Amino acid sequence: MNIMNKSSFVVGACVAASLGFGVLSQAKAELKIGTIDMSKVMAGYYKTQEAQQKLEEAQRSAQDELNQRMDSYKKNLDSINKLNEELNKPDLSGASKDQKAQERDSKIAETNGLEREIQDFRSTRQKQLQDEKSHMISALVEEIMKVVTDQVKAQNFDLVFDKSGQSAALGTPVLLFARSDIDFSDMVIAKLNANRPAAAPSAAKKESPGASNTPAINTKPGGFPSPSKKP
Repeated sequence: MNIMNKSSFVVGACVAASLGFGVLSQAKAELKIGTIDMSKVMAGYYKTQEAQQKLEEAQRSAQDELNQRMDSYKKNLDSINKLNEELNKPDLSGASKDQKAQERDSKIAETNGLEREIQDFRSTRQKQLQDEKSHMISALVEEIMKVVTDQVKAQNFDLVFDKSGQSAALGTPVLLFARSDIDFSDMVIAKLNANRPAAAPSAAKKESPGASNTPAINTKPGGFPSPSKKP
C-alpha cells in the first residue's frame, strides 16, 4: 500500500469511526432510563404493613400454643421427679411402690408423646408461617409490578433499574450511581396508596415482610430434658 492509499484508508477509517460514535451518541440520547427503589416501594405500600401485622399475629398465636404445650411438658417432668422421690422412700410398701411405678411409667410415656407433639407442631407451624409469608410477598410484588409497568409505559422508559439490587459477589449496589430525577419510586408509592383506607396505619415505618427474617417459633436452647426413671 503506497502513502496515498494509506492516507485515504486512515481518513476513511476516521470518518467511519466518527459516524459510528455519532450513531451511538444519538442512540444514547434517545434511550430513556429510569430507576426505582423496590425496597422503598415495598415498605411504603400500606398493604405491606397490613401483611406484616397478620404475620406477627400468626406468629404470636403459634408461640402461645407452643408455650401451652411446653408448660404441660414441664408439669409432667415435675410429676415424674416427684414420683421418683416417693419411690425412693424406704418406708414405702411394696403395693404402693408398684402403684407409684406404674403411675410414673404412664407419665413418662405421656411426656414422650407430648415431646414428639411439640416437635411436630414447631416444624409444621414454622413451615406454615414461611409459606404464608411467601404467599403474601408474592401477592404484594404482583400488585406493585402492575403499577410499575403502567408507570413505565406512561413515562415511556426504555430501561428501568432497581436501585435496591445488591451484587451477589460483593454485596454492593448493582446500580452504583443514578441521578435522582430519573427515579420514579415516589410516583409508584403514591399510586399504590391512592385507595388506602383512612384507618390504615402509617406506612414505611415497619420492616416489610420481604426484609424480615423467617418468622420463628422460639424454644429454649438445648432441646427437651428427657424424662427418666430413677431407681
